[in-house]
Amino acid sequence: MTIVHETIILERRYDYDATPERVFGAFADPTVKALWFHGPEDWPTQGEGTFDFREGGLETSASGPLGGDLCYYTARYTDIVPNQRIIFHYEMSRFGRRMSVSVQSIELFEEDGGTRLVLTDQGAYLDGLDNPRQRRSGIEPQLDQLAKALIDG
Repeated sequence: MTIVHETIILERRYDYDATPERVFGAFADPTVKALWFHGPEDWPTQGEGTFDFREGGLETSASGPLGGDLCYYTARYTDIVPNQRIIFHYEMSRFGRRMSVSVQSIELFEEDGGTRLVLTDQGAYLDGLDNPRQRRSGIEPQLDQLAKALIDG
């Protein structure tokens, strides 16, 4: 039984009149969040999830390859300051085993009519079932998809 600890810090700059209010709304509105917060194209969301965006609220989802084993996401919101920050803790599981437990913070800063987003993910990756490289490769496309959702939205 092993644990690998890693902190991942990612920054993005969103323009196109993407104010902190708009970027925050992309996390808070389930319809908008569904546009960008998902896995790879060949891993569709499957089944019913939950979305309760408030301090203490729970968010859950499951996705995976069609006909394959699902990856489950379970998050609990800990601290929400509208248009400024979101902090939550979450776990990922697959094959009936917990793969990782993380704390993630999203910070939003107004910058020249746009927003600078700073995402910090502090993860504990369990028993070789997940790792920081995989986590980074999951989060980075989501932040890119968020940019597209802000432009198209």
